[in-house]
Amino acid sequence: MTYRVCFVCTGNICRSPMAEIVFRARVADAGLGELMEVDSAGTGGWHEGDGADPRTVAVLEDNGYAGGHTARQFRPSWFSRLDLVIALDSGHLGALRRLAPTEQDAQKVRLLRSYDPAAGYDLAVPDPYYGGMDGFEECLEMVEAASTGLLAAVRRDVEGRAA
Repeated sequence: MTYRVCFVCTGNICRSPMAEIVFRARVADAGLGELMEVDSAGTGGWHEGDGADPRTVAVLEDNGYAGGHTARQFRPSWFSRLDLVIALDSGHLGALRRLAPTEQDAQKVRLLRSYDPAAGYDLAVPDPYYGGMDGFEECLEMVEAASTGLLAAVRRDVEGRAA
């Protein structure tokens, strides 16, 4: 049975595609690629059909990540097929939980940085869109740090299903 994770930010061109590509690489490195499906979406549809922001692509490529991306909007009907919905900030968390058709679906929504023990109380990944490259680099650092804990949690879930 495939375990499905979807990362969600506002427009699906900066933070969530970055998280998707980083996490997919971590999943592949862990040998879990055949057991997992990783994708991303936005709470809004402003950028549907667009590629990732060029700054996102540049930061990912500069750090050894590869992967194409086409933006799309998150749909409430997806909850039924997803195991985990990862929000990049508290605004996304609230929007996704409001979209959830059931309480069980709402419980699938988590903040990415909640998987980073060093994150402290500020669990938001700041939106780098209106800033410079340093914001995209900071975003990548946060995504990478949280991906370690997220992978460990997902691995436990996947292995628990196989047992």
